[in-house]
Amino acid sequence: MKLVTFRSGDTTRLGVIDGDEVVDLNKADASVPSDLRAALKAGIDLNAAAQRAIASGEHRAPYASLDLAPVVPEPGKIVCLGHNFFDHAKEGGNLKPVYPLIFFRGASSLIGHEDPVIRPRVSEKLDYEAELMIVIGKRARHVKRENALDYVFGYACFNDVSVRDYQKRTSQWTIGKNFDGTGSFGPWLVTADDLPPGAEGLTLRLILNGQVMQQASTSDMIWGVAETIELLSECLTLEPGDVVAMGTPAGVGWAREPSVWLKHGDRVEVDIERVGRLQNTVQDEQNAPGA
Repeated sequence: MKLVTFRSGDTTRLGVIDGDEVVDLNKADASVPSDLRAALKAGIDLNAAAQRAIASGEHRAPYASLDLAPVVPEPGKIVCLGHNFFDHAKEGGNLKPVYPLIFFRGASSLIGHEDPVIRPRVSEKLDYEAELMIVIGKRARHVKRENALDYVFGYACFNDVSVRDYQKRTSQWTIGKNFDGTGSFGPWLVTADDLPPGAEGLTLRLILNGQVMQQASTSDMIWGVAETIELLSECLTLEPGDVVAMGTPAGVGWAREPSVWLKHGDRVEVDIERVGRLQNTVQDEQNAPGA
């Protein structure tokens, strides 16, 4: 099942994809919140709700007509892993990672499919990072990896676009990872039951202007989905609607010779086998809407 969040006026709506159409779940059943995080926190059986909504034949719109928002527009937490592929850790100088680098993003940095990635006025060192994103489906604390996947509701594509010079100004990466318009998340969520356990064995690629810049398998991650949930839940409570970005493989722009920086007009895509293709175009901040 594929769920999508789309904009309608000043609000967002939650829909299920059926062919080339999207069914509005809240309009089909008012007991289903129109926000994915709220629906998960309420314990709604979204698979059953989606099946009923599709069967009703009502409240449909063409997928191509929708303005997509981030899959979870305002996650409770956005936890991100760094150096979770050995090849990327090596190009970053971390030859033998023994624990994942962990940082947080804020919801204000998130954008949806086909929203512009904003290249900020203060930097020209804007970089791409193709990643798999986990969406947590239920409360997890002190979870063991043997049953950790029970807490995953679904998966999506994520582009952890980074402002590298700001990232490197401090020992913590937070500032370089939280510029507005840099966390692309979508286009939809694929529920966990439609993918291999832990979304393992899937090809992940970053495509820049038609050229493949990153390519790896999700099986190449140092810490897989189950182990990551175990590690995080040792320290904090993962709640419904929290999201976890699983890190990026080698091939990022700053590590290339010469470095490759995103510029105005670039087309950047994250493609994950059986999950989806997330597409955005880079805009300079002064050209961005509302700048």
